[in-house]
Amino acid sequence: MNRGPILALVLSVGVCCGIVAVATLPDRGKPTEPPTLAEEPEPQTDTNPSNEVEPLVVQTEHQPPTGMVWIPGGAFMMGGQDELAKIKPDEGPVHEVELDGYFMDATEVTNEEFARFIEETGYVTYAERQHSREEYAGQVPDISVIPDENLEPGSICFNPDFDASEIDLNDPLWPYHVWKLVQGADWRHPHGPESSIKGKEKHPVVHVNYEDVMAYCQWAGKRLPTEAEWEFAARGGLKAQSYPWGNERNPENKWLFNMWQGVFPIERKVEDGFKHAAPVASFPANGYGLYDMSGNVWEWTGDYYRPDYYRFSPKRNPPGPTESYDPLEPQYVKRVQRGGSFMCNENYCTGYRVSARMKGDEVSGSFHCGFRCVIGHDEWDTYATAPRQQKPPETQKTAAVKNN
Repeated sequence: MNRGPILALVLSVGVCCGIVAVATLPDRGKPTEPPTLAEEPEPQTDTNPSNEVEPLVVQTEHQPPTGMVWIPGGAFMMGGQDELAKIKPDEGPVHEVELDGYFMDATEVTNEEFARFIEETGYVTYAERQHSREEYAGQVPDISVIPDENLEPGSICFNPDFDASEIDLNDPLWPYHVWKLVQGADWRHPHGPESSIKGKEKHPVVHVNYEDVMAYCQWAGKRLPTEAEWEFAARGGLKAQSYPWGNERNPENKWLFNMWQGVFPIERKVEDGFKHAAPVASFPANGYGLYDMSGNVWEWTGDYYRPDYYRFSPKRNPPGPTESYDPLEPQYVKRVQRGGSFMCNENYCTGYRVSARMKGDEVSGSFHCGFRCVIGHDEWDTYATAPRQQKPPETQKTAAVKNN
């Protein structure tokens, strides 16, 4: 992050690889003791309680829509189970979850697919909009000190010019030092105004915040997966494994996903062939036919974030908590993000594990966070009548290559 003479916070998000929006930050101080959780809610009841337990939905009468796969319903143990994999406290306790079947995008939503949405709707993403100080009332102590440049359209990218002397690894918010707000960065310009997605139509769309993603879902007749749906799908039918393919990160010394090789953030080896995001499906699929469930870009889920949710979540089809709570930054509304990204590294975060959880402020997008969608087994009519289905696909040269 940048620290200028005028220290003004614009927006903030989660720590570690999931940081998705920050401008210049005031000194927040360093925690002197572990933060405490808010009062724990009452245990949630199952979403479809009845005297007779209905069998899980494992089959569907519908063929998977193009680009999607059917995830048959089933039960699994959710949460971190590998003691050697740097499991974090919010990955437990391990608990049994039962899910009805659903369709899931085989890949992250691509620039090409998002461009069609933009072309048909005229939607303008959050990162492309001019903002006002009034938008941040109640989120920052004094909106008058927000610099004009921090209200310009832009989003979060890696800061290669970070000052290593400012990093204190004992501060849980130290990753803010390696991110910066870049004016002109958005989904069409992932690394700033001089960059482009021309030739990257098959790359995952990034710099989309929760509002942007929900707008796409409404147009497509889909929704974001719950956190439980995401983890169940990522495991690909395997049990108690750390990765979508098994328990070994690099079987036969092969890279099966896109991450940061080297010591983050000072050394970068690019051993997997990709410095930044890779085209979707560049690595093998898991057992369900899903690509990039580990690494590449973080993925939004529909669940609010609470580190203690597993303590009171229902067994069947857990919908996520009813409100957000991050004890490190309780003032911000956050959603769970999953899957890790090309910025993840074993000395920094191991978000590429199937049980790893991250959180992101709803308002924030970044150059390493995208999404994929699902359709529930009972949501076919919503999909079939959505705006996306009422108009045939445009030619491949759509808004993806406009304004670049």
